[in-house]
Amino acid sequence: MDDARTAETELRRLLTIMAALRDQVSGCPWDKEQNFDTIAPYTIEEAYEVADSIARRDFVSLPDELGDLLFQVVYHARMAEESGLFGFADVARAISDKMIRRHPHVFGGEAARDAAVQTAAWEAQKSAERAARDEAGTLAGVPIGLPALTRAAKLTRRAARVGFDWPDAAAVLDKLDEEIAELKAELPAADPARLTDEVGDLLFVLANLARKLDLDPEACLRHANAKFIRRFNAMEQHLAREGRDLAGETLAEMEAAWQTVKRQE
Repeated sequence: MDDARTAETELRRLLTIMAALRDQVSGCPWDKEQNFDTIAPYTIEEAYEVADSIARRDFVSLPDELGDLLFQVVYHARMAEESGLFGFADVARAISDKMIRRHPHVFGGEAARDAAVQTAAWEAQKSAERAARDEAGTLAGVPIGLPALTRAAKLTRRAARVGFDWPDAAAVLDKLDEEIAELKAELPAADPARLTDEVGDLLFVLANLARKLDLDPEACLRHANAKFIRRFNAMEQHLAREGRDLAGETLAEMEAAWQTVKRQE
């Protein structure tokens, strides 16, 4: 395991590499052209790749993926420094100060907290920080760049803190039935705007359902995606072993092969 001195040395090396890449005379032509807007999508992508490695328990690849994510932080900090906005030290200082501020039971004189008490205190501190930034309102500060399902869950979690919530998961299921009925009613007209609205409502309620069941809606969908890929690949391979190709199969034949794969699981 790396000690603190080695970590500091490697971080300084990374900062030096980043500065060289952005050097306007001798740097990389691609890197010199980038800005906050063009790099932001890569930052999101790298965060997902970290999550993917963790979900697959690929701890061999995880250091590399975490390095890619760290590089994104260094990249943004370097561009900010070039513009006279802030530098990497400011980024590190901000998160260090925030962690100390939000954990007075560790770094201050407050009594020890259990996880539930700490969660409540954490949210109270975050609310105070939002107020200090003049972010008024219960829903203020939920990042717009979050994946939509995650943002839906966070928005409704905020609303639930002030009592605007369904009493239980069963009540959310009733609302889900209502939204499905509304979607069905819109199908004959096939108005894209109305269908977008109704499908959005349906997804929003599903995000709520996951939250009420203490599940992460993004994790649920990632699991469903992985299951679909696994079963679809198995179905394709099953047909190939019989000398059959998906393109030549009817939907009924593919469904039969799909059910065979499910039974084998």
